[in-house]
Amino acid sequence: MDAIVITEKGGPEVLKLEQVANPVPQGNEVLIKIHAAGLNRSDIMSRKSNPYGTDTAREIPGLEISGVVEAIGPQVKRWKTGDRVCALIAGGGYAQYRAVDERLCLPVPDGLSFEEAATLPETIFTIWSNVFKDAAFKAGENFLIHGGTSGIGVTAIQMIVAMGGKAYATAGTVEKCQFCEDLGATIAVNYKTEDFVSLLKPIGIDVILDMTGGDNTLKNMDILNPDGRITFINAMNGAKSEIDILQMMSKRIMLTGSMLKPRTNDYKAMLAEEIEQTIWPLIAAGKIKPVIYKVFLLAEAGDAQQLMESSAHIGKIVLKIE
Repeated sequence: MDAIVITEKGGPEVLKLEQVANPVPQGNEVLIKIHAAGLNRSDIMSRKSNPYGTDTAREIPGLEISGVVEAIGPQVKRWKTGDRVCALIAGGGYAQYRAVDERLCLPVPDGLSFEEAATLPETIFTIWSNVFKDAAFKAGENFLIHGGTSGIGVTAIQMIVAMGGKAYATAGTVEKCQFCEDLGATIAVNYKTEDFVSLLKPIGIDVILDMTGGDNTLKNMDILNPDGRITFINAMNGAKSEIDILQMMSKRIMLTGSMLKPRTNDYKAMLAEEIEQTIWPLIAAGKIKPVIYKVFLLAEAGDAQQLMESSAHIGKIVLKIE
């Protein structure tokens, strides 16, 4: 089968289209003929720096896919050949086929294309795990996402609003801020020209989903309400931050974070069950919609990742796989 392989650590040019062996489903795995794969920052981290402690040489990136079940392992109970599914995986999505634990698959929502369905798993699982489970977000609370027009951002805004919260965001242009507000954000702050602390501290934030780190950490703590929570999913502005311990004590602030990719299939299967019960009906009702910025062919994966690194996009970048 065709697959994009990380040939060595480096820039987008190290992603090469190669022929690799087709996977064979074992046990409770289904073999998915992939029609689309979503891009995520984690793919770039694997290519450049490998924070997961694994050997990324010859790795096939890609954490979320959609397609059709082509074959099933002997222990599969739910799915059958021909089913349209999307799935969360720990790599291997930039390819024509992937064998996947059946518990990590969800049905493609009615009316969605394969490209749209491929934008759902990694973003929704990440938000559900970090915001709704770890940070225990509740209806009525104020939520802030840094990077409001990222793939995570556009989904988080919609999920928070659909679940009864107020969403706030930061973004880097007037156009991006307007897009966040059109999606449902109460206020979107242009972090390049405005001070989000002065604008959001009077409001008070309960939960922050942060992919920036660095100098923003102290600012985030400053705008939190008592019992506020910050959950980190990246550190694009720097992995090392100062914290104000006395402020953390006086406000009872919780700081946490996680990487979804290395979590166990059992944990991800638990998330899948909760998400299908809670979030999938909101997608069916049109309250959460995929936002696609651009679709690339599989052979153009390097160009797709380069676009993601530029941060010029609004929403998700997708690979179409034929």
